[in-house]
Amino acid sequence: MTETNLEKYRKDLDALIDEAQTVRDSLYNEVQPEDFMEWVLEEVKGDEELAEKHILQMKSFRVAYHHWYSEAVVVIKQLLPDRHADFVRLYERPKTRKEITLDTYRIEDACQGIRRTTANGTVASKKSALSLLDQQIAILESVKRRFDSSLFDIRQLVQADLFDSELDTARALLKAGFSRAAGAIAGVVLEGHLKEIAAKYQLSKALKTINPINHALKAAGAIDQAQSRHIEFLGDIRNKCGHKGSDDPTATEVQDLIEGTVKVIKTIF
Repeated sequence: MTETNLEKYRKDLDALIDEAQTVRDSLYNEVQPEDFMEWVLEEVKGDEELAEKHILQMKSFRVAYHHWYSEAVVVIKQLLPDRHADFVRLYERPKTRKEITLDTYRIEDACQGIRRTTANGTVASKKSALSLLDQQIAILESVKRRFDSSLFDIRQLVQADLFDSELDTARALLKAGFSRAAGAIAGVVLEGHLKEIAAKYQLSKALKTINPINHALKAAGAIDQAQSRHIEFLGDIRNKCGHKGSDDPTATEVQDLIEGTVKVIKTIF
C-alpha cells in the first residue's frame, strides 16, 4: 500500500522528536558526564564496554543540535507558527543583551561553549542550556498533539475553495436549465463536506453517502436535530437528481439544495 503524505509527515515528525532526545543526551553527556555514564550503564545493564562504545559514537552537542534545530524550526514555523518566536528565542542571543546572566543565556551560547563566571562562582554555562532545550522539545511535542487538527484545518481551507468553484458551476448549470446536473454537482459537494466532518470525528470510513453519514454525525453529537433534518432534506433532493424517474427535481428544489449546501459548509465543521 502506498504511503500517504499524512503518514509520511507523521513519521518525519516522530523521527524529529526521537532525534531531540539524542541531542539532549549529547548535551547531558557534556555537562554531567558522570551522571550520564551512570544512566547509560543502567540502560545496557552494567556493560561498561558497551556503555563506553555508545558514548564514543555520540556526536558533539553542537553538531547534533544544529542538525536537529535546522529541521525543527521549519516544522514549528509551518505547523505551530504562534510558538515559532518562542522556539527561536530559546536559541538566539537577545540582540539587546548587555551582559550574560542566567536569564539571558541561550543555546547559541552553549553551542559555542560560552560561560560566565564571577568571584561567587559560575553564573551561566552550557549546563544552563538543558532547561532551554527541554522547552524547545516540549514545543515540538506540542506540534504532534495538534498535528491532526492542524492538517484538518488546512485541508478544510483548500477544500472550501474547491467547493466554492463547484457550487458556482452548479449555479450556472441551473441557470442554463440543467437542473438535474446542477443538483448532482451540489450533492457531491455536500457529501464531500460531510465525509470531511466524519473523518474529523473518526467515524467509520464505510460511511459513503449523505444519509448514513448524517445519522452517524447526529449519533456522535457532531450535529443537532435541526441540522440533521436539514441535511436529510437536502439528501432527498440529491437522490432525485441522481436517479432519473417520474419525480424529477424542480429548479426550486435544486436551488434549495445548492444554497442549503452552502449553509452546511459555513455552519457545520
